Amino acid sequence: MKSFSGDTEVARRTKEEALVTRNKLLDAAECLFQSQGVSRTTLQDIALRAGATRGAVYWHFKDKADLFNAMMERVTLPLEAYFNHEAAPAETSSDAYPLERMRNAILKALNQIVNDPQTRRVLEVATQKVEYIEELKTIRLRHLAVRNGFLCRVQQGLDAASRHENLKLPLSSALAAQGLHALIDGLIQNWLLDPQAFDLLEAGQSTMDIYFTGLGFGSEPQSLAPAAGKK
Repeated sequence: MKSFSGDTEVARRTKEEALVTRNKLLDAAECLFQSQGVSRTTLQDIALRAGATRGAVYWHFKDKADLFNAMMERVTLPLEAYFNHEAAPAETSSDAYPLERMRNAILKALNQIVNDPQTRRVLEVATQKVEYIEELKTIRLRHLAVRNGFLCRVQQGLDAASRHENLKLPLSSALAAQGLHALIDGLIQNWLLDPQAFDLLEAGQSTMDIYFTGLGFGSEPQSLAPAAGKK
């Protein structure tokens, strides 16, 4: 009778080895994309840097854009998780404060950008080292999907916050969400250009509170300490 225990162990090791190779390829891509840009980096460059073969690259990724998007997902998923979990409206809870939840999620995301080198490196690649050429069109589509998801969550949060405070916004929640996105995204991109120029957490908190006040929400949420999560 054939034993399956040996086959199971081999399959487990093969899967672990494949995951190690995949992560080495992604690590190599991060470094090369940052140092020489996405367009100028070939899959062969990435394979050599990772100590792998070109065939190994194609085993894990369809093309360079697929590899790029996988690289992004390793670090941006935590950012999106903060926002999806903490900023999601929770109006069934009597003590829910939608504006506070949204603000807290954004500050946690900024904190990760400031304190996690890998997140910072990948965002630098995404904002400064990529061209939206035909070869990389799926990268642009992913960028748009992430942006649209952020805008949707912010709009939902603003709608929930305005209902919570019985407030009529001075402009549509969709336009207000666009403004907040432009504010936060602009701060991140300028900080990435020169991290010594200003404190991203402090600037994000202060300008966000001013923006919310301008929308009519009054004082900042009470239960949040300044620059939540700041190290």
